[in-house]
Amino acid sequence: MLPVIALIGRPNVGKSTLFNRLTRSRDAIVADYPGLTRDRQYGFGKLGAVPYLVIDTGGVAGGEIGIEELMVDQTVRALEEADAAIIMVDGREGLTAADEHVAELARKNAKKVWLVANKAEGLDSAIATGEFHALGIGEPLAISAAHGDRVKALMDAVLADFDVEEDAEDAAAEEEDDDRELRIAVVGRPNVGKSTLINRLIGEDRLVVFDQPGTTRDSVSVPFERNDRKYELIDTAGIRRKSKVHEAIEKFSIVKALQAIERAQVVISVLDAHEGVTEQDVSLLGLVMERGRALVVVSNKWDGMTASDRKHVRDELDRRLPFLDFAERISISALHGTAVGDLLPAVERAYRAATRDLSTTELTRELEAAVTAHPPPLVRGRRIRLRYAHQGGRNPPVIVIHGNQTEKVPEAYRRYLINRFRKVFKLKGTPVRLAFKTSKNPFKGRRNKLTPHQERKRNRLMKRVKKK
Repeated sequence: MLPVIALIGRPNVGKSTLFNRLTRSRDAIVADYPGLTRDRQYGFGKLGAVPYLVIDTGGVAGGEIGIEELMVDQTVRALEEADAAIIMVDGREGLTAADEHVAELARKNAKKVWLVANKAEGLDSAIATGEFHALGIGEPLAISAAHGDRVKALMDAVLADFDVEEDAEDAAAEEEDDDRELRIAVVGRPNVGKSTLINRLIGEDRLVVFDQPGTTRDSVSVPFERNDRKYELIDTAGIRRKSKVHEAIEKFSIVKALQAIERAQVVISVLDAHEGVTEQDVSLLGLVMERGRALVVVSNKWDGMTASDRKHVRDELDRRLPFLDFAERISISALHGTAVGDLLPAVERAYRAATRDLSTTELTRELEAAVTAHPPPLVRGRRIRLRYAHQGGRNPPVIVIHGNQTEKVPEAYRRYLINRFRKVFKLKGTPVRLAFKTSKNPFKGRRNKLTPHQERKRNRLMKRVKKK
């Protein structure tokens, strides 16, 4: 399982800035105003050899009245979820009573603790960290989250005891071995019918089903076989809006669900057709796509709906999920078994697309056809040149395109190429990623050397100009 790292500290010490750097995103709102983050934010990251989950928390100011009490509770929950905690303090402002309060929370609830003095750019490390030895929770490390100074060294130290990277050869063998079980994570909000669907797929009541949100408290792996093919279904606890999550045991399940997505080869995302597409559905599906997982989108509880209601649901899927045009959509009734038989074939198609081998010759030929049909735009009067393509990875497929000025390829043209590759190579069910590489100019930085005749001609011309 991925290690879980919690970021805690008083308000405005830079937790959200560090979160964004560790996840290479801008998911956390960042501004020079204390208390912006009032709830936990989850994200995937990989800074170094070991991938991880990171949790951003609201600032703890020491008061425990009203909203402050809720933010303290959020911090405690994050510490209980995490394998390690990073306590952040402000290296410019020095030690405060709120820092001491945060340190006390960490002593009581954290498994491992690392102390970080942030905003230390331009400061001597000893000066930035000096006061914080008084907290008694280890040697402080001076960093700058905004500039990235010593952040890599911090994560190397935090993750030194974790090793979740598979051997590259073993991972490749697993992808190519059809005898190995295909891991499928079933995710979605509470009470959309995930456990009912799994019971229908395996043909027995293996999982507890109850008409109450949050029945599944942990990720449950269910191995089974169908047509001599081995599968492992991972039923995850429902992910609901964090403002609705109150029970501690359910809070832990969010991390388990995110870890299940990371572990899976294909994700089945279950939506409630009666409730439509919610913000949480969009957020969760965006996370699945970000992780590059093959995906099948399932609209459950399709039975009993009128034709107009079904059309409304389809229109909502088109409107709210345009970024998932690659995924197959299946409408089912897990309770009655309607169309459930179409699900595993769709999963297999998505997995085959995600792990398909693409030849350099075919990719380059299709790239040339795409450029001929619709040339890239001009940039300052110069045409972007795309010369050849090759495969750079699988699950999800990565296509590397070489050329000139590739860093200036517009987003619209990227989408055009992705759609073309997906259609030609039948990559339905999986995200496709493009990586562009610009060829180096061997003459860049060199001055053109003139022949002796050209030198004499230039000198005569310069003399004439001076006389005039």
